[in-house]
Amino acid sequence: MLDFRIIDISDKDRICSCLEKSDFQGCEYSFANNMAWRRLSNSRIAFYKNFYISCAFDTDDNIPVFLFPSGEGNYKEVIDEMKLYAESLGKPLKISGVTKKALELLNSLYSGEFTVEYDRDSSDYIYNSSDLINLSGRKYHQKRNHLSKINQYNWNFSVMTESDFDECIEFSALNYNGKNGIDDFSSVAEQFAINTFFTNFREFGLFGGVIRIDNKVRAFTIGERLNSDTLCVHIEKADTSYQGIYPAINNQFCKAFAGNFRYVNREEDMGIEGLRKSKLSYNPAYILEKNTVIFK
Repeated sequence: MLDFRIIDISDKDRICSCLEKSDFQGCEYSFANNMAWRRLSNSRIAFYKNFYISCAFDTDDNIPVFLFPSGEGNYKEVIDEMKLYAESLGKPLKISGVTKKALELLNSLYSGEFTVEYDRDSSDYIYNSSDLINLSGRKYHQKRNHLSKINQYNWNFSVMTESDFDECIEFSALNYNGKNGIDDFSSVAEQFAINTFFTNFREFGLFGGVIRIDNKVRAFTIGERLNSDTLCVHIEKADTSYQGIYPAINNQFCKAFAGNFRYVNREEDMGIEGLRKSKLSYNPAYILEKNTVIFK
């Protein structure tokens, strides 16, 4: 039987080994993300042979949601183990983050044994890194115009170092305190995630960028190498009272770090209309479609 427990920094090498073997492009397949967001849905982890499994236990329908396992070996064995664990709780096996390729595998192993629901809100936006760096062509004309508005301010961008952490955390806290829905659990979980990223910045292998206006932090972003060809942006915060600041932090961060990657994953939109509109405005190369599978 699978043995689930809280993720710990000591799990990094084993988990990252499994993630590297799968080379998945979904933002869930990040040790840093799994550590940082563990409180959002009471996530726990387990291992089965050479597979890594994450499961969210606090869900709207009270059915634990397993992430499609990463690693290598016999996928039927590991999924059968997941089924046994779910059945021991009196629940059906529910798996999220199932991409087209993973769905093909499940169909080959369990044809007709599960239902599939497309999860648009959790699907990731994947961009060509060259597009976000250069913002070339007519499709980015409006974005370039918006970006240029940052030049009315006394601003500068710098690569994030440890000396920036305290000021960025303070900026994040002010941003959190000043918005509506301050007591919303997802907002609280985000603050925990941000602090986890900063606390383990070096151990996670993260990199970041900061924009200061008049020598004060007004935007920052944090990301990491997600797989062999993709950079993933985990956090992006900016003071929207400054015009052009979001395009600026995105563009400057990509110029600093995305050149060594083919793609940039800017994660999902969570079904938030404004966020979806913003992510689509950057003309993604494609949307990494994810499905949720429930076994009968």
